Amino acid sequence: MIENHIKTVLLLGILTGILLFIGSFFGKTGLTIAIIVVVIMNFITYFFSDRIVLAMSRAHEIEKKDHPKLHQMVEEICRTANIPKPKLYVIKEENSNAFATGRSPKHAAVAVTTGILNLLSERELKGVIAHELAHIKNRDILIATIAATIAGIISYVAQMAQFAAIFGGGSDDDGNSLIHLLLLAIVAPIAAVIIQLAISRAREYIADNTGAKLIKDPLALASALGKLEQSAKTHPLRHGNEATASLFIVNPFRGKAIFNLFSTHPDINDRIKKLKEMRMV
Repeated sequence: MIENHIKTVLLLGILTGILLFIGSFFGKTGLTIAIIVVVIMNFITYFFSDRIVLAMSRAHEIEKKDHPKLHQMVEEICRTANIPKPKLYVIKEENSNAFATGRSPKHAAVAVTTGILNLLSERELKGVIAHELAHIKNRDILIATIAATIAGIISYVAQMAQFAAIFGGGSDDDGNSLIHLLLLAIVAPIAAVIIQLAISRAREYIADNTGAKLIKDPLALASALGKLEQSAKTHPLRHGNEATASLFIVNPFRGKAIFNLFSTHPDINDRIKKLKEMRMV
């Protein structure tokens, strides 16, 4: 838990550094504005990053009357995990996926796609839900959500820099503004990837293990992961920001990717193998 707090501070520090760096391009006035923006963004990122991620994913909250079986499933696992029941959301997407978000077990949410509700059996879905609730129980949802939000901000900044460089981003006495913008457009996406990779892939293995123990059925999640990986290839997520990829149980954009060198997730076959090797006591 202390490690997660340290990572949170480091990530917010990275966001601060990037925004101040951008502000420095525009002199003292730009730097002053950047400082004000930094204070606001750090506050928003810490307290509202989950809402931002849910909005980016076009998720809609569902009541118990809408999906009684899903709510009942979550309630049962939460009792076993001894954590509060999170809010439940649905994303209207063919892609079969799920993620957990929030800053603490008391302020958490789990989102699932309509694709996963249609694809998986009840047993497999239970395995996936247990995995997401394990993220909440292990208290790693804050760091993952903040990282995804910051990566999204950086990606947006990179797009603005590219736009400004193409259509004119102003000039200074040294004629360096264009160079600065081009540098920002190149470096920012790389920084976003590094931040994504800063979220240890080990958290997925730990959530797999914890979730399997919660329901005493590692093969349920193993079976689900195989189906979800195939769904990501045939039905990649249509809407949403790729900066949120690390939050999902499997990469929802894999079908769009040419190279998977910088994958935010461990190899799916390795995850399945580890689950199959588990021996429940």
